[in-house]
Amino acid sequence: QVQLVESGGGSVQAGGSLRLSCAASGYIGSSKCMSWFRQAPGKEREGVIFIYTFGGSSVQYADSVKGRFTISLDNAKNTIFLQMNSLKPEDTAMYYCAAVSTWDTRCKSDPAWYKHWGQGTQVTVSS
Repeated sequence: QVQLVESGGGSVQAGGSLRLSCAASGYIGSSKCMSWFRQAPGKEREGVIFIYTFGGSSVQYADSVKGRFTISLDNAKNTIFLQMNSLKPEDTAMYYCAAVSTWDTRCKSDPAWYKHWGQGTQVTVSS
């Protein structure tokens, strides 16, 4: 059984940084997408950043976070990280890690495509 556990959320001032972690246990698949989503109150869940891994990796970014957020993967620890810099108040949301086994090298931004989800970690950015 796959479990995803996020950590690292918190409160920061605008312009600050946070690093989120998502530790995966259980077997997702050798070829997979692991992604970060976020959901603000009253808004739909949106994809933020996506990483496809099979041997190497490829990354896709939502336009809203390009140049500010990066994703990295520690294969040995089965963990992905979301480094968030230059945070803005509009980045305030619950952040979720999601994963799906796939041979599609282009990760999808549709939350319904993902099979496994974490419980979320709150990020609050004050102005």
